[in-house]
Formats: sequence, C-alpha cells, structure tokens
Amino acid sequence: MNININADIGESYGKYTIGADAQLMKSIGSANVACGMHAGDPSIMVHTVRLALENQVSIGAHPGFNDIWGFGRRQIRMNPKDLEYLVTYQIGALQAIAGAQNARVTHVKPHGALNNMAHDLEDYAMAIGRGIKAVDRDLIYVANVGSQMSLAAERLGLRVANESYVDRRYDDNGKMLSRELDNAMITDPKEAVEHVLRILETGAIYSVSGKKIPCKVHTFCIHGDEPTAVPVAQSLRTALNQAGIQVLSLPELMR
Repeated sequence: MNININADIGESYGKYTIGADAQLMKSIGSANVACGMHAGDPSIMVHTVRLALENQVSIGAHPGFNDIWGFGRRQIRMNPKDLEYLVTYQIGALQAIAGAQNARVTHVKPHGALNNMAHDLEDYAMAIGRGIKAVDRDLIYVANVGSQMSLAAERLGLRVANESYVDRRYDDNGKMLSRELDNAMITDPKEAVEHVLRILETGAIYSVSGKKIPCKVHTFCIHGDEPTAVPVAQSLRTALNQAGIQVLSLPELMR
C-alpha cells in the first residue's frame, strides 16, 4: 500500500516562528506552503521551498483568506469570483518563488476556514477549483473526503487527492470537529497512529460517536502549527514503515 502524508507548513511570519518545519519535513511526502495571506511571507516561502527540496518533498500551495490576525481560521463570505482570483494570486506567488529555486508547485490545498467552508459550499469549492485550473490544469486539488471540493475537482477535470487528517476527529457528517470543542484535536502520537491505521485498514473514517463513513483516502494531513506535530509525524512514519506502507509524494502517488 502507498499513501501520502502532507503537512500545512511555512506558516511563520516575519520574526514570528510557528512550527518546527525543518524537523517535520523529514517525516512527510508533501508540503502545503502558506502563500502570504493567512501566514507566510516571501522569505519564509523561499526558506520552506528550499527545505522541501532538501528533503525531496513535493511542494503545494496552501491558499487561505486574507486574515493574518486570525491565522485564516475566521470565516469570510466573499464573492466567488473574488475568491477565485485570490486563490490564483496565491498559487502564482508560490510558483514564482518555487521557480526561482528550480522547483515546481504540484498541488493546492485550501487552508483553515476557507477549507471548512468549501467542504459544504459548492460555490466556494468551484471557485477554488477554477482558481487552480486558471494557473495549471495539471495541479492536484487536495480536498476533504466527501466534500464539495472533491466533486468540484471532478466537474472541472482536475486531479483530486482525497484527504483525511492525522490529528483531527470527525462528526457524524464526516466533517472535522470544530476547533471550539476540546476534543477536536488528536495530540497523542499513539492515538494518531491508531487513527490513521484504522482508516487505512477499513477504508472508512469514524466519527466520535462511532459512526463508520466509507471513503477512499489518498493523503493524510498534519497541522504543522500544532506543538505535537513532530512527534505525531515521527510516530506515524515509523508505524507505516513497520506495516510496509510506503509514503510517496503526491505526484508519485497520483501518477
């Protein structure tokens, strides 16, 4: 079995450091790099791209709302056309940074509140997809399993990688629990490993109430801003190696 592990990364800003990116890069196959709206800046983006190259990790754009103060986790209602252009803008910024380092952007994964809203809202999911397609129709659209984003990718003729989370719990609708709930995050490495292996073994995600929701998962995400991201990622990578499950980059997996 082959899978991908991705991480939301490059989310520092100016002199403020968020996450242990250099350590986390050693355990993942793909990096979702913040593009300067919810986090990140040109220097951070260059540094993150270089780290990805050093660790042979594929590079993706991680576009979010223009919301530095809220780290992109506050919902913003936008005209879908404006959202489409905002996504294209952020992908283009990372493409320019990556190209200057002789690297290329291969996927796009929405961040935070944008990702949560596009899970349910068809107009947002389609706007993101159009923003991706306007840049490069070969980019992989990373989308929550069972979301409007997966459907939008199919409608637009984009490749889609269905995503679940290493460090998040689910409700009965197959959506991530709200971060306002105390049990939204999985911070214990052992529990995170058991969570991922269960999904792989049964072909389903499970809600906190025990509901089984069948799905096909291509990639598992780790939130790089979480203090436990590195030990969770290291434990998961070790467990996958022991189980004979290979971690590939997204382009390799989706080829």
